[in-house]
Amino acid sequence: MFFQRASEGGDKPFLSTKIDGEWRATSWNEAARQVAALAKSFKKIGLKPGDRIMLVSDNCPQWCIADLAIMAAKCITVPTYTTNTPNDHQHILDNSGAKAVIVSNQKLAQNLIPAVMQSSDAEIVIGMSDLRIGQSGDFDIYQWDGLVQGTDQDVSDIRAEAADIERDEVACIIYTSGTGGKPRGVMQPHGAILHNVKGPAEVIENDFGWDDEVFLSFLPLSHAYEHSAGQFFPIGLGAEIYYSEGLEKLASNIEEVRPTIMVVVPRLFEVLRTRLIKTVEKQGKMPNYLLGKALAMGEREAGGKKRKRDKLMDVFLNKTLRPKVQKRFGGRIKAMVSGGAPLNPDIGVFFQSLGLTLLQGYGQTESGPIISCNRPSTGLKMDTVGPPMIDTEVKIADDGEILVRGELVMKGYWRNQAETDRVIIDGWLHTGDIGLIDEAGRVAITDRKKDLIVNDKGENVAPQKLEGMLTLQPEILQAMIVGDKRPYMVGLIVPDPEWALEWSREEGMAYDFLKLQANPAFKSAVSKAMDRVNKNLSVTEKVRRFEFADEPFAIENEELTPSMKIRRHVIRERYMERLSALYKK
Repeated sequence: MFFQRASEGGDKPFLSTKIDGEWRATSWNEAARQVAALAKSFKKIGLKPGDRIMLVSDNCPQWCIADLAIMAAKCITVPTYTTNTPNDHQHILDNSGAKAVIVSNQKLAQNLIPAVMQSSDAEIVIGMSDLRIGQSGDFDIYQWDGLVQGTDQDVSDIRAEAADIERDEVACIIYTSGTGGKPRGVMQPHGAILHNVKGPAEVIENDFGWDDEVFLSFLPLSHAYEHSAGQFFPIGLGAEIYYSEGLEKLASNIEEVRPTIMVVVPRLFEVLRTRLIKTVEKQGKMPNYLLGKALAMGEREAGGKKRKRDKLMDVFLNKTLRPKVQKRFGGRIKAMVSGGAPLNPDIGVFFQSLGLTLLQGYGQTESGPIISCNRPSTGLKMDTVGPPMIDTEVKIADDGEILVRGELVMKGYWRNQAETDRVIIDGWLHTGDIGLIDEAGRVAITDRKKDLIVNDKGENVAPQKLEGMLTLQPEILQAMIVGDKRPYMVGLIVPDPEWALEWSREEGMAYDFLKLQANPAFKSAVSKAMDRVNKNLSVTEKVRRFEFADEPFAIENEELTPSMKIRRHVIRERYMERLSALYKK
């Protein structure tokens, strides 16, 4: 697929990154030459078909080129998070048996090289930039620039060899971030990735029209979601990919690049929603009035209660508020696709009301990862994740679990047959998610099977729903709900630092995050957010009491996975006494 698109793209820009303050592009032809040269170099330095090659790098053109070259050489890519500790790298090196590692810079090499030195399999380290390593020990070091010098003949040779690769051969082993226990290696075949390109491409073609698409890549490519949807999907479309300078510069990058499609996660939408509301609040009565009207109309439309008299206001909003919002997103966004975690429907309605098309997708690493996605042609119902992708079977088991079958399903977990047999039964992937399929064929997720809370009366409560509602409140940054085998729900809350700072100033107090949490007036203020949420919950779901966490849930304290999901077992263990005490008051 890549070599076909490269021959069509020629000297058009393909991969763009910022160097010395300017966007610099690598053309399709140049990328193909580097991919082919690198694939040939892998063979020359002793790598054979089936060998695993670990890739540790921030998003950049070299990431994409390395990934394609590994696959073109019939080796297997093992992407890993740049936030990994030496122990994380050690586990993946030992489990995958990777023979080589590619690392982008000295900073990332500091956590990687100690693990390589302990590895019994790793023999080769390739640095995308100069690596300052005192001595190599039992591995050889190669420089990127010396491996990617190629010719058009290399492209012809490697393209011919790559044509022999079968769709069911393993393309990559992606380690799930592990909300519980050690990460497991998911074997994704080439066919699963191609399946994940075909499905979204059909949605874009049928619902939006397929043109010269532009993507802005900022989610980690080591995650299955960005790997398929943010890299291979654009390649399938013959699109141009820009690499963001990071989250802090994302807003300016969006305005510069003007992407047509964005692959994002719910947390980003939550942040953008808060910023947009604050921006409008500062602009006076009329913008606030228009925002209120837009949101009220959006909620009515989402509830199927759109009024005829809304049409005039709709036209007015299309000439006033909505163009300003769209301009902040570059002005030519066809769709923003949300995945990686559940999206609160209110967030979807918010952006839809402001004229931005927000599509919620669903999937997991074990399914390539995309299983389903909303699309305008089937109705954008924000409490669903849309119908299954083309050539994808989905059914609901007797206990409510979502089962998936098709070429998108993984070959299994690497070196873990027992776990593979547990989740793939008769070809059906048992997702571990609870859900339903509505009358229009759209999938709706209600919760994770293993995360469901069963209270002391045997009633089920979905914690992610409650947590999503709580974190939409301006006072609350993060939340975790517990209550298994207990009479009611309780919560662990991380207050929003920006809101807490403003509260401190209004109260004439010095800002101290930890001291503030011991202040009864502050806790009372946060309680009001809890009360607002509880008004819309059933008696069983209501969160009766809460305590504050000592610090935000983060990757560094191992309370968040690299894909920003909370590690419930880690947080529960740390705060067990505090949470248990909430039932004794």
